[in-house]
Amino acid sequence: MLVFDGDCAFCTASARWVERRLPTGAVVVPWQRADLPALGLTPEDVATSVWWIDGDGRHRGEVAVARALVAAGRPWSVIGRLLLARAVRPLAGAGYRLVARNRHRLPGGTAACRLPRAP
Repeated sequence: MLVFDGDCAFCTASARWVERRLPTGAVVVPWQRADLPALGLTPEDVATSVWWIDGDGRHRGEVAVARALVAAGRPWSVIGRLLLARAVRPLAGAGYRLVARNRHRLPGGTAACRLPRAP
């Protein structure tokens, strides 16, 4: 299951792209429509990161993206595995955080996509 921010047009477009490539049993759902307590997530969890939930647990951010790509099968799984590699993962994390912080500036993004400022 991929849980994303349904109020963000950039996130929604990205989630729909992933959804078209996932096996038919996978669920892609905006967090606003998800049963967060049943998933073991809080509004604070989902406000800043995408989540991938599978048999191995709950994964956020760049790991969620990587695992969704792995689940999508070839050729995307190759990219997903690369993002999970120990040497690449710090760069993937930095890239994910950069995109997340600036998603309101990306194609389809709006002011509603802006992340809340850290306290």
